[in-house]
Amino acid sequence: MNTFKKLKGFYLPYKKYFLWSNFFLLFVTAITVVYPIILQVTIDEVVLQDRYNLIPYICAVFLGLMIIKGISTFAFQYLGDYFGMTSVYKLREALYDKLQRLAFRYYDNAKTGDIMSRLTSDVEGFRFFLSAGFAELIRIFLLITISLGVMFFYSIPLALVTMAAMPFLIVVVYQFDRRVHPAFRKIRKSMGQLNTRIQENVSGINTVKSLSREDFEIGRFSGSNADYKDKYLNTSLLWSKYFPLMEFIGNICVVALLSFGGYLVINERLGLGELVAFFSLVWYILGPLMNLGFVVNQFSQAKASGERLIEILDANEDIVEKEESIDEPIKGHVTFNHVTLTYTKDDDSALKDICFDAPPGKVIGLIGSTGAGKTSITQLITRFYEPEIGEVLVDNRSVKDYNIKTLRKHIGFVLQEPFLFSTTIKENIAYGNPDVTDHQIMDAAKRAQAHEFIMNLPNGYETMLGERGMGLSGGQKQRIAIARAICINPSILVLDDATSAVDMETEFKIQKALKEVMQGRTSFIIAHRISSLKHADEILVLDEGQIVERGTHDELLNNDGQYKRIYDIQYQDQEEIMQTAN
Repeated sequence: MNTFKKLKGFYLPYKKYFLWSNFFLLFVTAITVVYPIILQVTIDEVVLQDRYNLIPYICAVFLGLMIIKGISTFAFQYLGDYFGMTSVYKLREALYDKLQRLAFRYYDNAKTGDIMSRLTSDVEGFRFFLSAGFAELIRIFLLITISLGVMFFYSIPLALVTMAAMPFLIVVVYQFDRRVHPAFRKIRKSMGQLNTRIQENVSGINTVKSLSREDFEIGRFSGSNADYKDKYLNTSLLWSKYFPLMEFIGNICVVALLSFGGYLVINERLGLGELVAFFSLVWYILGPLMNLGFVVNQFSQAKASGERLIEILDANEDIVEKEESIDEPIKGHVTFNHVTLTYTKDDDSALKDICFDAPPGKVIGLIGSTGAGKTSITQLITRFYEPEIGEVLVDNRSVKDYNIKTLRKHIGFVLQEPFLFSTTIKENIAYGNPDVTDHQIMDAAKRAQAHEFIMNLPNGYETMLGERGMGLSGGQKQRIAIARAICINPSILVLDDATSAVDMETEFKIQKALKEVMQGRTSFIIAHRISSLKHADEILVLDEGQIVERGTHDELLNNDGQYKRIYDIQYQDQEEIMQTAN
């Protein structure tokens, strides 16, 4: 029960609904056990004694009990569902809140499909046991206890003989639980992997089709699908083995009842009606005990689901905000003091002893090969990661001293692959600043050279976008992302290859607009095109996480170093393109 103890904070606040539900369950169960008693009275007192005048009274009592049971069943089921659904409503919110607060390190290893599986099927599996599983356990306990009480009231010897095989049934159920729980945990894990495979395939369908890898993806999906099938069938095999054994033990109890009970009736030590009632009551015990296997099944699934949910709730939050964090405007003075960053333990450092100073209004260009550490620098400014050694300062204060929301709302990001939401263009541009006016949205779009193509769309700024901006070109998505960054009016602006997907003419227009936007702001331009950053106040050339060169565009060209070699390659490429065109 450790899993349920760890999650008790989500369902204990609503225990009153659970208790009221079980209060009505007590009525439902008690009335159920009354049926055999009515049957016994009908046989022994009416049929065998020829007292048929009692039938109307018995019918009236039976009808009254049915009405009470119907009302109690409604209250029991509704309150039980209310308890379960309200509990997981809070649990789901806590999980989503936790996912928003987890650092990038968690997502570096997590898979989207697996996370989605936890927030959907695992939450639902846990909810189902809260709504029905707990109540079913209590119903089984009440039904067995009350039925045993009535049976011992009728005949202690017959009750003892009938119950002789019950301990064996309990042992079988216990063994079943021990084996089925690990099996269900494997099923849950396999389902997460299957969802991951589907999510990755759908998200990357353009790449799959462009490289004609449909057959390969079908094969990979078939492998994951087969793994899920095999694990589910292994669990089904367990159930198939144990359930017949439970049923066999139950039938032994019935044989013992009929044999010894028949003997007692023949010797007039037990009434015929009592034997018939006994037969019904024994199934009120055997049925729930065998049904206990289904409940154990549900419990094991809920336990496996709960464990996967706890893994998210207990995940380490690498980025922790100080209790007395600073919440004040940021000017944008960025300083790196001997910063070293390692993403994974025992792996090579992504950044090594990085030092630079960028006062407000300064433009820093970052260039280097893929994996050189350009993006890592900007991710440290926003505290997406923590440096292993050294310190990152903003306005001469450590970034650790700031309120995280305050820090990040003063930093505008435009990524190489911008993410757009499945909503209107207007809402995408205003996403970082919901209070922005329509005029400001339009002005930001004009600066980003996006206004013209937006107005050519069927509904202009109210045009609904598909998933991840489906329907727009890469350049159009980047221009919307630039407009979104402009709208938040950041003190620090990060352009991570922000114009890589636009043509040279549009890039020139955007850069012209951005020069105005960057005035007074600290700006970081990550680019592979030298044309995108040659106007920077200082250019940092990175290689394997280290700054190997720094200076202005002209200074670096005179150094005859790595920057000059990159410039010559790009210039030579342009020369060849011009010659080909001529």
